[in-house]
Amino acid sequence: MEITKAKERDLPSILSLQKLAYQSEAELVGDYSIPPLTQTLDGITDDYNNGTLLIAVENDEIIGSVRVRFLENTLHIGRLIVSPSRQNQGIGTELLLAAETLYPNARYELFTSDRSSKNLSLYIKNGYKEFKREPLNEVVNFVYLEKNAF
Repeated sequence: MEITKAKERDLPSILSLQKLAYQSEAELVGDYSIPPLTQTLDGITDDYNNGTLLIAVENDEIIGSVRVRFLENTLHIGRLIVSPSRQNQGIGTELLLAAETLYPNARYELFTSDRSSKNLSLYIKNGYKEFKREPLNEVVNFVYLEKNAF
């Protein structure tokens, strides 16, 4: 497996993988209209133009991706996805660490739903600590986590 920066030609494949990977998250929160499932090619192109997308590639197939955007000494990490058939193999951790190496002296921030125990476990295992919760709706909260590299 190799992790590289995505190219614009990769965006349709990343978007398809995102929609597949976020099905389980939508099921957890009981909402299939969450932004990762409704994002368009124009939307992911905006992400590409305003940040960095990394991809995990194996045998010429994109099996994972993560997006980052650096603002005010904070690297915002989002949409960490791994193909459902390849989860629990360390790919998410490798993508997360690759994102952090882009800005080795930064503060890192990400969020997930409080129902995403696998995501929370991954982030906590990699040194992230919760610093805030915000309600998404009556039953689900976003959990914000951070990690300081300095």
